[in-house]
Amino acid sequence: MESIGTRSLAQRGLSMGCMGLGCAQLGGLYQPMAEEEARAIVDTAWSLGIRYFDTAPYYGYTLSERRLGAALRDRARDDYVVSTKVGRLMVPDDTVQPGDSGWAAPLPFRPQFDYTHDGILRSHEGSLQRLGLDRIDILYVHDIGRVTHGARHAHYWHQLTEGGGFRALLRLRDEGAVRAIGLGVNEWEVVADALDVCDIDCALLAGRYTLLEQGALALLDHCAARGVGIVIGGPFNSGILAGVRKFDYADAPDAVIARADALAAACRDFDVPLPAAALQFPMAHPAVVSCIPGAQNPEQLRQNAAWFAAPIPADVWQALARDGLIDPHAPLPSSSCHMLGSGVVTRTQP
Repeated sequence: MESIGTRSLAQRGLSMGCMGLGCAQLGGLYQPMAEEEARAIVDTAWSLGIRYFDTAPYYGYTLSERRLGAALRDRARDDYVVSTKVGRLMVPDDTVQPGDSGWAAPLPFRPQFDYTHDGILRSHEGSLQRLGLDRIDILYVHDIGRVTHGARHAHYWHQLTEGGGFRALLRLRDEGAVRAIGLGVNEWEVVADALDVCDIDCALLAGRYTLLEQGALALLDHCAARGVGIVIGGPFNSGILAGVRKFDYADAPDAVIARADALAAACRDFDVPLPAAALQFPMAHPAVVSCIPGAQNPEQLRQNAAWFAAPIPADVWQALARDGLIDPHAPLPSSSCHMLGSGVVTRTQP
């Protein structure tokens, strides 16, 4: 994995590639994906040295988990890291239609939110069976938060806290069924809330600490001090930083387009592709252990890997900071991730 580099959650003995693979597309996100294409993406990731794979029951209504497990089945189990998520139970439902929740060809299961103690354990067991694995390395609570649940947030937060959801996660970790626990969310505030009530190891934060926006910087600083690792999901902010005018899974508003265009123009002055800068920028923060872009096909994955490893002059980051395009307090990369070597996120007492 020399070309990708590794970082570790030291207290859990878990080494992760700086670049992983987000597997939502294996579930047919927005467009269908053939079984052969899904397998080819995982095989290509492996050939590139990628050994961290993130999935969820929600992706394709169990389709992504099934496909990822099948693609990894002949690999030595200790050679890779898999994370999946809890918080939704997948209930058989023959009324599911193509396009439900953005999944082009979902399987006939309907997600039902359940963050209770028993719901977490049932979800974990279901994921083991779909993946065909004897263990899951990282288990994230999926899509908890006020933005996601609105008026129902207090109800679901109560399930996690008073209803025993966090207790179930701690039990699974203590028993060795999983190696690390955390949250997989699109809103950083709920990660801060979780740090106050549960001894989490990491959080998968999608779209909230990127080249486009750094509103979660204070949280990442706090996580670095606490030894809580951050996995960066959605490094392209749903596509706006990779030439697709989408943001947060919808059409990008004019202000977001303008900011992305300004970032692209600044990068162009140094002959640096904007997606390369987007993939490498978050890795400069000491809390970050991995960045996990997805891919629709093997060619796109190879391009992501090339961008991730491309040399970027330090002057680029200085120019972006000088022009007010990134937070002046955000750590700046000194070199691309493949030159960063191995890093360790160590735990301190909360």
